[in-house]
Amino acid sequence: MKLSIVIPVYNEEKTLKELLRKVESVVLPASMEREIIVVNDHSVDKTADILASEKNIKIITHEKNQGKGAAVINGFKASTGDVVVVQDADLEYDPNEYGRLLEPILSGYADVVYGSRFMGGAPHHVLYFWHYVGNKFLTIFSNMFSNLNLTDMETCYKMLTRKVVDDIKGKLRSKRFGVEPEITAYVKKYRVYEVGISYRGRTYAEGKKIGWRDGFSAIWTILRSNIF
Repeated sequence: MKLSIVIPVYNEEKTLKELLRKVESVVLPASMEREIIVVNDHSVDKTADILASEKNIKIITHEKNQGKGAAVINGFKASTGDVVVVQDADLEYDPNEYGRLLEPILSGYADVVYGSRFMGGAPHHVLYFWHYVGNKFLTIFSNMFSNLNLTDMETCYKMLTRKVVDDIKGKLRSKRFGVEPEITAYVKKYRVYEVGISYRGRTYAEGKKIGWRDGFSAIWTILRSNIF
């Protein structure tokens, strides 16, 4: 089997090298290969220089900045693995938890696994209250239309089987962070599981990019993807 790791990147020169080392060193189940796909969304820092020195990594370069959603979509299209996972480059999520995400899929009872920051006993960085409120609102709003009972719809860690990726990759349209509820809308017909994960959230001073405008975009995406 092969695990494809899709990494959207935009101006992540401070964390990219360390993230790639972590992804490359993760211990995967026996005989499982890894495919690392980095989508450089027209970074204007030293990201491109860092990637130029990397080996055994598939690199996709956007000629103009399009957003995380566009990077995820193009990463999905380029992936060849039996299982695909999205990995942010900012070190908020720990690649060493791939095993926890893989377990329900390899056991044969899940097609999609979300890594939830709000369930289980894993440690997480205590940060913004209103981000938490916004996240819970969007998760509940999404659940109302998908009829799922997710605790963390907005999580980066979404792991999908090849069958699911091939089904949804041509349907995804959201260019920015709306890709999270959009993926959720299209995977609701599959067997969806959640596992608890750790989380080291960044502050805006450290480079966090999502803002309140993305919340309104997510609401529209939930309505469009589930109803229209």
